[in-house]
Amino acid sequence: MSYTLKQIADLVGGQIIGNDQIVISGINSLVEAKEGEISFFSDRRYEKSLRSTKASALLVAGHTDLYAGSQVVVPRPALSHARVAGLFSFPGPAFSGISDKALIHKSSVIGKNTTVFPMVYIGEDAVIGDEVTLFPGVFVGDRVRIGHRTVLYPNVTILERCIIGNDVAIHAGTVIGSDGFGYVRDGSKNVKIPQIGIVQIDDDVEIGANNCVDRAALGTTWIKRGVKTDNLVQIAHNVVVGEDTVIVAQAAIAGSAHIGKEVVLGGQVAISDHVHIHDRAMVGSQSGVPKDVKSGEIVSGSPAMPHRLWLRTSGLLPRLPNFSERLRALEKKMESLENQIKSKTTE
Repeated sequence: MSYTLKQIADLVGGQIIGNDQIVISGINSLVEAKEGEISFFSDRRYEKSLRSTKASALLVAGHTDLYAGSQVVVPRPALSHARVAGLFSFPGPAFSGISDKALIHKSSVIGKNTTVFPMVYIGEDAVIGDEVTLFPGVFVGDRVRIGHRTVLYPNVTILERCIIGNDVAIHAGTVIGSDGFGYVRDGSKNVKIPQIGIVQIDDDVEIGANNCVDRAALGTTWIKRGVKTDNLVQIAHNVVVGEDTVIVAQAAIAGSAHIGKEVVLGGQVAISDHVHIHDRAMVGSQSGVPKDVKSGEIVSGSPAMPHRLWLRTSGLLPRLPNFSERLRALEKKMESLENQIKSKTTE
């Protein structure tokens, strides 16, 4: 599918400098773009690529003399890129309808225009909404509820009684509703605490590949509206994740932690159990968070501390061996001075 540059500018609310009738048939990076494609520029580190790009048009925050072609001036090029990329995204699956090679319990309910690929399993009393897509290998357990227009990619597992909202995307290999990790010691043995709660995922959530979202021991593990998670994220039992929060790859959130709305958790962040990360806080990559983080606070490090303090602290770490040597030298000097003073005192 192709669009004129004017159509694209109208979509993103941009102002065109140059030919507004150029036909655009795709979007690509500055380096890989070719004639007929549009790219975007928002970072000065890529000025070299900007000078040499073969893109037919460019999304920019302000007119640049480093590029001779047509430009669409927009307030936020990265956001406009996201919207334009949607025009050229891959089409939906060629398969449609409900495969006779899927195993579907007769008591389940499947909505209109839903696609069920071969090798899907749908359990007893499950309810699947309209225009849902279930790719091969999807497992939908007993009494699961899935809303409209949700997509479950290959080998996603939704275990019994969990609730999935509308317009949710769950990527390949993710498990929703696995048992939370709960045990009680009985002498030298570990006695399992039955995990009898559920997972609830609200509307407009996107869960990355190979996530694990554990069911609650009691009650609900709750992923609220608009949450986005990267690949390889662990969310433990009874965790609550607030609206529009972003969780980056390999983050792990321990049981009963509460994550507020619009929070950003960097890659490999670890949150201790029962910790409260308040609204709009940010946690830097590889941080360990053992205690609550205030609303709007930015923390980094392990244990996590205010980000600016962590920058100062981390800057000192490579110098610690030198400080240690200097300290030992000062101690020797102090000891020598003390001995001299004692010697003079006894004379």
